[in-house]
Amino acid sequence: MKYRTALFDLDGTLLNTLDDLASSTNYALSSFGYPVRTREEVCSFVGNGVKKLIERALPAGAENFNEVFSCFLSHYAEHCNDSTKPYEGILPVLRQLKERGVGLAIVSNKAHAAVQTLKKLYFDGLVDVAIGENEAGGVRKKPAPDSVLQAMAQLHADPATAVYIGDSDVDIQTAKNARLPCISVLWGFRDRAFLEASGATCFVKKTEELLNFFV
Repeated sequence: MKYRTALFDLDGTLLNTLDDLASSTNYALSSFGYPVRTREEVCSFVGNGVKKLIERALPAGAENFNEVFSCFLSHYAEHCNDSTKPYEGILPVLRQLKERGVGLAIVSNKAHAAVQTLKKLYFDGLVDVAIGENEAGGVRKKPAPDSVLQAMAQLHADPATAVYIGDSDVDIQTAKNARLPCISVLWGFRDRAFLEASGATCFVKKTEELLNFFV
């Protein structure tokens, strides 16, 4: 199958954002006297949006979630690009896909404002549509298909030639809920064994391998 539309997850797929997420998580935790988390723990907490990240990072019984979450958001808004960078080879791949006329979108559970900031920094002129978490605006976060379907509508994409690309179990379920095939990348936040146990069937180890799937 040769696809004409690529819908990408952001964290762990296009960008390695883990260090900045961990830094802002630990800033918020320590600001309220809670123990900080390791990088590996934060990695295991991501995937279901930043609210769930902070819920998982807080110790059981913590009663001031809203304050800690607000602290995280403020810190991350200023520091979301301190250590973040595209995965090796991803920008050349996106350029080649763009040159081939493939429609490109980002669909993320990251806060919508942060998605727009990172899109402008790294993918301006490459990615046509970028949608982040915006439940207040009626777009449910992944694995609900809302953001994927909205992105396809904005791209005027044919679902028969669209594919979802991500690095997590949430992405696999998102693709299923949107009735799209899924390509699971192996350079992100989850390993192959975990992804296979979550139902993944199509994998790429290197960014350039993605080009084989498109017109």
